[in-house]
Amino acid sequence: MLFDPRLWQFTLGVRARIAATVAMGVASSLVGIGRLALLGWLLARVFTGDTFADLVVPLVAVAAVMVLRGWIEHARAMVAHRTAVRVQLALRKRLYAKAVALGPAHFGLERTGAVMISMIDGVEQLETYFGQYLPQLLVAVITPLAVFAALAAYDLPVAALMFGFAMFTLFAPLLLQRHEAKSSMRRSRAYRAFAAEFLDAIQGLATLKAFGQSAARGRLLAERAREVFRSTMWVLATNAGTRGLTDAGIAVGTAAVLGLGAWRVSGGQMSLDALLVVLMMGIEVFRPQRDLRALLHNGMMSRAAADDIFALLDARPRVEAPAAPVGLDGPLAPVVEFEDVSFAYPGGRRAAHRGLGFRVEAGERVGFVGESGAGKSTIVRLLLRFFDPDAGIVRVGGHDLRSLRADDVYANVAVVNQDTYLFHGTVEDNLRFGKADATAEELESAARAANAHEFITRLPDGYATVIGERGIRLSGGQRQRIAIARAVLRDAPILVLDEGRSRRWTPRTRRSSSPRSTA
Repeated sequence: MLFDPRLWQFTLGVRARIAATVAMGVASSLVGIGRLALLGWLLARVFTGDTFADLVVPLVAVAAVMVLRGWIEHARAMVAHRTAVRVQLALRKRLYAKAVALGPAHFGLERTGAVMISMIDGVEQLETYFGQYLPQLLVAVITPLAVFAALAAYDLPVAALMFGFAMFTLFAPLLLQRHEAKSSMRRSRAYRAFAAEFLDAIQGLATLKAFGQSAARGRLLAERAREVFRSTMWVLATNAGTRGLTDAGIAVGTAAVLGLGAWRVSGGQMSLDALLVVLMMGIEVFRPQRDLRALLHNGMMSRAAADDIFALLDARPRVEAPAAPVGLDGPLAPVVEFEDVSFAYPGGRRAAHRGLGFRVEAGERVGFVGESGAGKSTIVRLLLRFFDPDAGIVRVGGHDLRSLRADDVYANVAVVNQDTYLFHGTVEDNLRFGKADATAEELESAARAANAHEFITRLPDGYATVIGERGIRLSGGQRQRIAIARAVLRDAPILVLDEGRSRRWTPRTRRSSSPRSTA
C-alpha cells in the first residue's frame, strides 16, 4: 500500500498546507507541460523553416516558463519542509505526553536504546514521509490526469496509452510492497537491537573495562552490526526491484507511445507537429513517477519506523487516571496508610507483598528494614502509584491513591530514590527540580540541610558546576547529598528516603511549619 491511513491522522491541523504543497506540485507539472509544449511547437517551427527572428518570442516564452517553474518548485519545497516540521513537533509532544502517562512501570521493561530510536530517529524519518513522499504521491496521481486531459485534444489514443503506462509505473511497486515491508521491518528491528546494545555498552563502559568484558561486548556489537548490514542489503535489494519496475514502465511506455504516434503519423491520422508536442509533453507525465521512485525507499522506511511509534502510542499505562479525581483545597495531610496490600510485579514469580498493612501519622519517622529484595523500594513505587496493588488500598491523607490526580500525589511526596538520578547540567539545575523558582538563599538552605553546601562550594564553579550525565563528575555520596537537598527543597508533606545512606541522614531544619512524615 503506497498510502498509510494511520499516518494521515498525524496531519490534523496541517492538511491545508499539504493540499497547498500538492497544488504547487501539480502547478509545477502544468507549467512543465506548457514549457514542453512550447518546445515542441518551437521544434515544429524550426522544421518548417522559420527564421531566427520568428523564434525570438517562443524562446523568451520558454525561458519565462522555466523561471516560473523554478520559483514554484522552491516555494513548494519550503512549504513541504515546514509542514513536516510542524507534524514532527506535534508528534514529539504527543510521544512525550504518552511516555509520561505510561510512567516508569512501562519503560522499566523496555530497552532504553530501542525506545530512543523509536522516539527520536523514527520521528526524524517521518520528515521525508510528510515533507516529500506524501505530497509527491498525490502529485503522481493527479498529474497524469491533467496531462491526459491536455493530450487528449491532440490525439486521444496516444494520450490514453501514455496515461495507462503512467498508472502502471505508479502502482507497479505494490507487487513488491509486501517483501519490501518485511525487509524494512526486519531492518528496523535489527537497528533497534544494535542501538540498545550500543547504549548499554556506553553507559556500562566502566563496568565492562573493570571486568575485562570490553572485547566480548565488542563481538556482540559486531554481530548486531552485521545483522543491520544484512537486513539493510535486503531492503536495498527489494528497493532496487521496485525501482526496476518503475524504470521499465517508463522506458516501455515512452517507446510504446513513440511507436503508436509514429504509426498514426505515417497513416495520416496525426500530424508531425502534434506528435512532437505530444512527445515533449509526454516527458512530463512520467516525471512525477520518476520523482516518486526516488522516494519509495524513504517512504517504506518511514512506515516501518511508524510501526514502533504506533506501538508506543497504543500501549496502555499500568495505572489508569481517575475518571472523577478528588478535588483538593490544599496539601494532603501527611498520613500514609497501607491496608492489606498485596502486590506482585508483572511476570514476577512471587509476590513482593502479601497483606501488608501499616500507618504513618503526621510528624512520625518510620524506618523499614529488611534484606535486599524484601520489598522496601516496592513500597515507594506503590506510594507514588507507579503500580496499583493487586489487592488492598494505599491511602495518602485519607484518600485512596486511585482517586487522586498524579500531580496531586507528586506534589505531596518528595523522594530520594535508591538509584539516584541526576540530569546533565549544573548543581543548581538539578536542585531546581525540587522547586523551579527557588531563590539562592533557599537553594543554599536546602544544601546545608542535606550536608551538601560545603562540598558544593569546593567544586570548580560552585553551584554553577556542570556535573555531567547522571552526575558522573560527582562521587556516589555527593550525588546522594544533592538528591537529598533536592527533596528538602521540594518541602513536601511526606519525605521518603529510599536508600541506606540517605536513611542515616537526619533533617536538621524544617522548611515548613506543618508536620511532616518521614519514611
